[in-house]
Amino acid sequence: MSVQPLAVGQKASLTKCFGPAEVAAFADLSEDFNPLHLDPAFAATTVFERPIVHGMLLASLFSGLLGQQLPGKGSIYLGQSLSFKQPVFVGDEVTAEVEVIALRDDKPIATLATRIFTQGGALAVTGEAVVKLP
Repeated sequence: MSVQPLAVGQKASLTKCFGPAEVAAFADLSEDFNPLHLDPAFAATTVFERPIVHGMLLASLFSGLLGQQLPGKGSIYLGQSLSFKQPVFVGDEVTAEVEVIALRDDKPIATLATRIFTQGGALAVTGEAVVKLP
């Protein structure tokens, strides 16, 4: 199997919905039981008015994209910056996207823009990932 060379501007994306079961499973794995994510009655008393998905659960989609699609299998995550712009509500569909924005000439390392969009198309999470290429 030949590996296609990367180029600035290449993108990959995936769409996913995190429902109550996925959010509860992430709470168990991460030990983050903040009622803002899990308790509709509590969430109703907050500015969000309903449960929101853990930001790090959303950001975990980048790991799948980087390791499976772009750059792909054998990639090694070196770093990630994140900025959470707006909430994603439990049960909403999101689209995660990575885009190659820089390639180093001296080492097999790429920088990718990382973004998550809500089902309405608003930017919910943004950042950059640095990846060692396979």
